Amino acid sequence: MLPEAEPVAALPSVHPSAVVEPGAELGAGVRIGPFCHVGPQVRLAAGVELKSHVVVTGATSIGEGTVVFPQAVLGEAPQNVRHKGGRTTLSIGRACVIREAATAHTGTDTSRGATTIGDGCMLMAYSHVAHDCVVGDNVTFANGATLAGHCEVGEGAILGGLSAVHQFVRIGHHAFVGGMTGVAGDLIPYGMVIGNRAHLKGLNIVGLKRSGVSRPELQTLRAAYRMLFDRARPVAENVDAVRAAYGQDARVADILAFVTERGKRMFCVPAVAGAHDAGEYDD
Repeated sequence: MLPEAEPVAALPSVHPSAVVEPGAELGAGVRIGPFCHVGPQVRLAAGVELKSHVVVTGATSIGEGTVVFPQAVLGEAPQNVRHKGGRTTLSIGRACVIREAATAHTGTDTSRGATTIGDGCMLMAYSHVAHDCVVGDNVTFANGATLAGHCEVGEGAILGGLSAVHQFVRIGHHAFVGGMTGVAGDLIPYGMVIGNRAHLKGLNIVGLKRSGVSRPELQTLRAAYRMLFDRARPVAENVDAVRAAYGQDARVADILAFVTERGKRMFCVPAVAGAHDAGEYDD
């Protein structure tokens, strides 16, 4: 009996109207629809689909199974006057969904030199990831959500529609940015911000519940949040108090680590009138 033959990998499918420049690497089962343009330094892993009218250029790699919808532009040069034209990269992970007219640029040769988007992300229509950003896994950008350069977004964060994040800002994992919010300061993990210029409005309780966090764990996080942002003392003093009272909790310790690491921006804090409204948007 003859040994069973190994399955033959599906060849890439390229529409006759598409342009795939020499040097581009196409994995098994890649599908490139009408009027797409794929540059010579692009690498598309197995199962990637470009619907139609998609531009992928620059030194861009896209992970397995990612789907890109019409008019998206990925891997163009950064919008940064300091960029000197050197080779920089854009890396997009596996199983992402990139919707209509979304954009993501490569890094700059005067900074990280790379823009990175993790696995399982969704970039809805007209969203933007700027140069040198680092976006974790399973991040959602609603329509028109925008990152300026050098931002960091943690795993599972959600950016609401038409929100804008200032350059060098850090968005903690599983945080939530409300629609039409301007974020000029770092947002703690699990935090939630809204407003023309963002102020903390408590914790992302809905997201925490969806992640399976129990009621006692939520109560601990709420108590730690209130203590951390108690205006009777500076935040630096509150950090020590929170660590002493709740530091054994992994999520609280995670928030404290984020606060003490400090990036280039100040933190988003509660508005004066809402310093203790951690539960206002719980449901």
